[in-house]
Amino acid sequence: MSSHQAEAERVRVPRFAGLRNRDARPYLFGTGLAMMGDNIEHVITYWVLWREFHSPALAGFQVISHWLPFLLFSVLSGSLADRYDCRRIIQSAQALFMFVSLCWGLLFLTGSLQIWHACVLLVLHGCAGALWGPAEQMMLHDFVGRDDLPSAVRLNATFRSLGVLCGPVVGSLFLLLLGPTGGIFANIAIYLPLTIFLFRTRFTGHLREEVVARPRLGPIAALRAARGASIGPTIGSMIILAGLGSFFVGASIQTAMPEFAESLGAGSAGLTYGALLFASGFGGVVGGFVIEATGWLRPTVRTAVVGTVLYGLSIVVFALTNNYVLALLMLMVSGVANFVSMSVSQTVVQLEAPPADRGRIIGLYNTSSGGLRIGSGLTVGFAGAAIGIKWSLSLSATVLTIAALATGAYAVFKRTRRPATTTAPPT
Repeated sequence: MSSHQAEAERVRVPRFAGLRNRDARPYLFGTGLAMMGDNIEHVITYWVLWREFHSPALAGFQVISHWLPFLLFSVLSGSLADRYDCRRIIQSAQALFMFVSLCWGLLFLTGSLQIWHACVLLVLHGCAGALWGPAEQMMLHDFVGRDDLPSAVRLNATFRSLGVLCGPVVGSLFLLLLGPTGGIFANIAIYLPLTIFLFRTRFTGHLREEVVARPRLGPIAALRAARGASIGPTIGSMIILAGLGSFFVGASIQTAMPEFAESLGAGSAGLTYGALLFASGFGGVVGGFVIEATGWLRPTVRTAVVGTVLYGLSIVVFALTNNYVLALLMLMVSGVANFVSMSVSQTVVQLEAPPADRGRIIGLYNTSSGGLRIGSGLTVGFAGAAIGIKWSLSLSATVLTIAALATGAYAVFKRTRRPATTTAPPT
């Protein structure tokens, strides 16, 4: 049997292996709830900020403040995850989320909210997300081990997507039933299940693979994970793929959805518009469960590249079509394809990363997959002001597709150039 076939057999795991693991199962549910709480806070606070200040600049800052901490601090957060108990890091992030929600609630209750308060809290919320990311992924590896990791990563991504999808719905219900003040206070409780569970589990993120010498903590030591000699072409290609999707499409498609809805005849409100908003997230959730149930996909470079290419192509078709049904279908396809690209690339990074550097490398991956979302404001937003949003999005998605193919070719070329004695990863 070839090394490629042996690797494929090695990663063929039982369906829903992550949920079969009694340690990982409550963690996955808790992560989904925490992600829902994150998005509930967005729904409530964004609504209040627009009602109070009607500031387009503040609306733009909301996006920047959420993703800039991922760009600046993810590698450092990964260094913390390498060095310390990941349970406590995640709990610290959850505590920061709860603190921010508490501060919002007090400001709403007293009627003392000012723009500078909002800016500080928005930045703190983004920092909590950046702190959470690397430790969250390392806990998955510790819970299930190497063989079941692909299933755990897929399911974690699926539950997070489900949290993102349900967040606006639950947030809207909170606003309707409890008002913004009661809703934001109630949101604090949604972070508690994950926080409490982490007091009860024995896994730390390092239990399965003890590393004798932890790397020194500090910005310079943390950034060493970015060197090509440390990450190699396989991990490097996955980090590039994640960054391409974030930079060229990222979050811009949601902010531009009202304009696309108008051009498709759906209007900027109502069920048809809401369907466009939820289509991509719905595709990701359904795709995640279907892929996990069928076991169709293997965590390889080739799978990640194909997923990214399909993501780019589906966005191109969505941007250019004038047919509402086709646009809705393409958004669902893009959700599935993006899920495949991100979950597979994350899995490959974890499987290939050396145990001593895993947190920092995951942090570097998060820098690319999260932090570079800021760039989509340039590639789609500012370019859209010059040439129109349809053409800017279609052009950006075309560049994404071509760059993904080039990245895949680079990974294959580097693999074939390796010495014969080196065991090549699957592609």
